[in-house]
Amino acid sequence: MDQECKQMCLCPLKGIIDVISKKWALLIINAIGNHERLRFKGLMDALSGISPKTLSDTLKDLEAEGLIKRESFDEIPPRVEYTLTMDGRDLREAIIPLLRWTDTRSSNNHKCNAFCGRAPDHIIGK
Repeated sequence: MDQECKQMCLCPLKGIIDVISKKWALLIINAIGNHERLRFKGLMDALSGISPKTLSDTLKDLEAEGLIKRESFDEIPPRVEYTLTMDGRDLREAIIPLLRWTDTRSSNNHKCNAFCGRAPDHIIGK
């Protein structure tokens, strides 16, 4: 293998890291992935502690980055559902090893607590 094949440009990381490094972004990706399809209220219920504005802003960022799809239905009352795109599903799969690694670290001071019972969607499902 030549030297060129061993190198990777990290420039594309800049845009995506700005989005997924936000506090709730990966939890939103995981919650939608656990359910395959969620409405705004379902996300609010799944993510105990997130404000409606933060959820709305983060959903817009994730959609702009192509990680989630927002689908509006022409009904009364209006209905909007969120699903993961292929990139969103790939991202979710890519972070699972990182989540497992953090769970098994010997210096991990952040173990599951009462939050787990109130917001089970922070756990990896499916």
